[in-house]
Amino acid sequence: MATREDLWKILQNLTNEEFKQFQWFLKESDTEDGFSAIPVARLERADRQDTVDLMVQNYGCPGAVQKSTRILGKIGRNDLSQDLSNISLELRDLKNIDSVGLERASDNKKAKLGQVKAEIRLMIQDRRMMIRQIQRSAEISRRSSDRQTADCVPVFTVLMQSIERSLADVIEQIEEKQRTTQKQADGLIRELEKDISELTKRAAEVEHLPLTEDDLNPLQSFSYTPKNLTQESISLPSYGTIVMTKVKELQKKIDKEMENLLNKAKLNRVQQFAKDVTLDPDTAHPNLILSEDGQQVYCGYEKLNLPDNPERFNSAVNVLGKQSFSSGRFYFEVQVRGKTAWDLGVVKESISRKGSIRASPKGGHWTICLREGPKYQASAVSLSVKAPLNKVGVFVDYEEGSVSFYNVDSAEPIHSFSECSFKEKLYPFFSPSVYHDGLNSAPLVISPVNYTD
Repeated sequence: MATREDLWKILQNLTNEEFKQFQWFLKESDTEDGFSAIPVARLERADRQDTVDLMVQNYGCPGAVQKSTRILGKIGRNDLSQDLSNISLELRDLKNIDSVGLERASDNKKAKLGQVKAEIRLMIQDRRMMIRQIQRSAEISRRSSDRQTADCVPVFTVLMQSIERSLADVIEQIEEKQRTTQKQADGLIRELEKDISELTKRAAEVEHLPLTEDDLNPLQSFSYTPKNLTQESISLPSYGTIVMTKVKELQKKIDKEMENLLNKAKLNRVQQFAKDVTLDPDTAHPNLILSEDGQQVYCGYEKLNLPDNPERFNSAVNVLGKQSFSSGRFYFEVQVRGKTAWDLGVVKESISRKGSIRASPKGGHWTICLREGPKYQASAVSLSVKAPLNKVGVFVDYEEGSVSFYNVDSAEPIHSFSECSFKEKLYPFFSPSVYHDGLNSAPLVISPVNYTD
C-alpha cells in the first residue's frame, strides 16, 4: 500500500486548480465506498501535506489511497491515478515477499509488537498534524490581532485628536464669551462709579445751599442727570449651548469613524473567502477581447470569427468566469476604474445567452451596473453611491442565499441581494459594455485580493 509520502508526491504533480478540484471532492460524502466528507473548515487552509494528513486521519492510509485514486480519475488525471495504483501494487508485492521471510523468522509476538508500533507512529503523526494546525491557528490569530490593532490605532488617534481640538475650541469660545461679558461689566462699573463721584460732589454742594421758599428742590439746579439703574444689566452668556453643539458634532464624527471601522472589518471578513477567477473565452461575445491570462476584458470594434456554441453570448457583450460555485462562500474583486458603463455580479448556469437579455434576480442575474450619468443600478433600482467606484468586491454566500457588493477602496457596502434561492451552479458575470465614440475603452480587470490573515 502507498505511504503518506507517496500520496504527497502524487498531489505535488497537480496544478493549483486541479488541487482545488481534488479538495472539493473531499468535501463530498462518497456513499458508494462509504467515505465520509472532510469538514470544509479543515480543508480551507490545508496545503498538500495537510490534505494528505487529513485523509489518512479520516480514512486510514489504505482508504486515503483508494479515495485519492477515485478522485484523480474524476478530475481527469488518470495518469496519476494509474501511478498511485502501480505504487500500491509494487509495495504490496514487496510486502508479501518480505512477510513470507518474516513469518519464517519471527513469531506472533513480534508481529503484534510491530502492529502496536505502527499504531503508535500513526497516533504520533496525528498529534504532530494537530500541533501544526494549532500553531497555524495561533499564527492566524496573531496576524489578525496585529491587523486589527493597526486598523484601530489610526482611527482612535483621529478621534482623540478630534476630542482635543473640540475641547480647545469649546474652552476658547467660553473664554471669549466671558471676556465679552467682563468687558461689558467693566464698562457699566465705570459709568456707575462716574455717577457715584458726581453724586458725591453734588451732595457736598447741597449741604451749603440756603433753603428758601423759592428753592424747594435743590436738585433742579443740577446740570448732571444720573443713570437710570433699572435700564442697566449684564446679559449672562449660555455656555451650555456651546458645549452641547460641540458634543453633537463630535458624536457625529465618532459615529462616522465607527461606521468606517465596522465596514472595514466586515469587508476583511468576506475577503478571506477570495477565490481565483478567470474569464471563460468559450462564453465571451465575439466583440470582447480577453487578455491571455484571462484577467482582463474590453469591447473591441469588430466581431471575431468565433463558433456560436451554446455557451457563448451572441447579442449582449457579456462573458462568464470559468469557475463555478454550488456551495459555500466565495469572493472576488474587479477593477472598474476609468469606465463609463459596466455590469458585474453572478448568474445561474441556465441563464439565456442568446438574443435579448434582461438582467434580474428572477431571471437568474444578481448584478449591479453603471450607466452614463453616472448612474449605479441593481435590477433597475437606483443605488446611492457616495463616490465613483474604482474597485468592486463581490461576495456570495450560497447557503444563506445572498449576494453583496462592496466599494473596496472605502469598504462601504454598495448593495445586497438577500433571500435568494440558489438551486444550481453560479458563475461570476462580467460585461465591460460597448466602446462608443472613444469612451469606455478601459478594461474590466479581475484583481488580486489584498487580504492578510
